[in-house]
Amino acid sequence: MAIAATISLPLTSPTRHSVTRRSITSLNVSPSSSSSSSSVQPSFLTLETVAFRNPNFRVSATSMSIEALEKGSQTSFLDRKESGFLHFVKYHGLGNDFILVDNRDSSEPKLTPEQAVKLCDRNFGIGADGVIFAMPGINGTDYTMRIFNSDGSEPEMCGNGVRCFARFIAELENLHGKQSFTLHTGAGLIVPEIQDDGKVKVDMGKPILKALDVPTKLPANKDQSVVKSELNVDGVSWNVTCVSMGNPHCVTFGTKGGQNLQVDELNLADIGPKFEHHAMFPARTNTEFVQVISRSHLKMRVWERGAGATLACGTGACAVVVAAVLEGHAGRSCTVDLPGGPLDIEWREEDNHVYMTGPAEIVFYGSVPL
Repeated sequence: MAIAATISLPLTSPTRHSVTRRSITSLNVSPSSSSSSSSVQPSFLTLETVAFRNPNFRVSATSMSIEALEKGSQTSFLDRKESGFLHFVKYHGLGNDFILVDNRDSSEPKLTPEQAVKLCDRNFGIGADGVIFAMPGINGTDYTMRIFNSDGSEPEMCGNGVRCFARFIAELENLHGKQSFTLHTGAGLIVPEIQDDGKVKVDMGKPILKALDVPTKLPANKDQSVVKSELNVDGVSWNVTCVSMGNPHCVTFGTKGGQNLQVDELNLADIGPKFEHHAMFPARTNTEFVQVISRSHLKMRVWERGAGATLACGTGACAVVVAAVLEGHAGRSCTVDLPGGPLDIEWREEDNHVYMTGPAEIVFYGSVPL
């Protein structure tokens, strides 16, 4: 069976020999195909832990006990308000994973960027590509969404994160079925809608193509936009199209005069930072490397600004389809394969908006002492 667990981790350095109590809630307990079809109730696992620790991490347990949770325990977990503890839920959208924090009672994030960096550490923290805060809405919106990347920087928004945000809000508000929300983000108004099948469709708004607004210092070559322009990166000339989905993207389908890009052959850790920090991108940039499978099927790998190589990037997938249309590689409705799975992207001609549809799934519940 598949079990996701809640883990307590310290944000500060603990002492060497100490006894602590840690809580773990099991979720998504799915019987294997050979098991009976009866449902498995969640349980609450309490560990009495005696640990030898390095300054940041602890491991080993001497005893544990399991108690059955009452129905609705997941909601009661989120409602806990113990002083000095942060309760969170971890979600992922195609492997792009986030720590979601209920911040509806304050217009300031409950974590500092430095604390977010510690929580996102995959060895000594929870592990995530970023921390997302669900905050009160402003300017007539239902909610405000803010994000700290794993490096502590704050992006304007995140497509996969928006889908996770929508599912998180539905859980917090105990909503079921088809639901939609209006979100205030650094990229403006975003409207996610939870579908009947559980996937989330997001109106990502209009793509920004004007070079100065992306922003990029590359000279505009088509209606104030940068489309299939030459960019020299470490001595290699790449053809790039620049798009903003509220955050900057540099999309490339290959090098100048090169063959169709084979994205699985890229050394992303080497080439990605050179794009991100290129002098032509004053706010740094997300970079998408794209392989054309057909006019309705694209494959991409992404180097995200502030997070590095990730399994998925929703705004990046949107930017890829816009760039593919502008360069003549694809139509306006495409499936975009990312390392974590596919997204359905449509750039509608009638309203110039980009629509993204994909999953958002829960990983586990947790709490950390602050």
